[in-house]
Amino acid sequence: MHGGGGKIAPFLPRLLTMPRERGRPPYADVLTPAEWRVVEAVRHGMTNPTIARRQGVSLDAVKYHVANALQKLGLSSRAELRRWDGVRRDSPLFRKELPMNSNVSLGVIGQIARTVKDIEAARRWYGEVLGLAHLHSFGNLAFFDCGGLRLYLSEGDGAAAESILYFRVDDVRSAHAVLSQRGVEFLNAPHMVHRHDDGTEEWMAEFRDNEDRPLAIMAQVSAAP
Repeated sequence: MHGGGGKIAPFLPRLLTMPRERGRPPYADVLTPAEWRVVEAVRHGMTNPTIARRQGVSLDAVKYHVANALQKLGLSSRAELRRWDGVRRDSPLFRKELPMNSNVSLGVIGQIARTVKDIEAARRWYGEVLGLAHLHSFGNLAFFDCGGLRLYLSEGDGAAAESILYFRVDDVRSAHAVLSQRGVEFLNAPHMVHRHDDGTEEWMAEFRDNEDRPLAIMAQVSAAP
């Protein structure tokens, strides 16, 4: 199976023949770059207001992109969009074959997430007071190194939230497929949460354990062939 999955290809002929607004360049992908950014945020579980705030766009623009994506993909709800497993064509993951290894096992925890009320105050406290090595920040997110384990801080609404354990896997799509076959119910399809300046992408998919506690799988996808 091609890295992009069989669900994207059927839309391409129709997409490429659709009339376009004057001056807008044609896209070889099923979604435009702006639509992809919004769809990835939806698959991550963000609300429209949160997406608008983090991406610096209007709420109406977010609603417009969500509606366009649902129409193009033939989906009827936001819940279906969260579980849609498409991969954008400019991602290195699109070009990779999908390995099906039934021996997928989780062992290495690569990241722990924690919600904070004030990301700037938390960044100073964890970095300057605790002395953790700051890896990078973008928007209301900050990442620190804890001896090889990554601490992921995100600004929330102040409500108490459980920390999320992220298990590192070699291939996020293969792990998602195998664990799903074992009965794991994922909250969303594997989706890209960030692309670094060197092209390396961060991918993840969330699920819950037998007592409804949050867990996730994560993987880095290198831009290098």
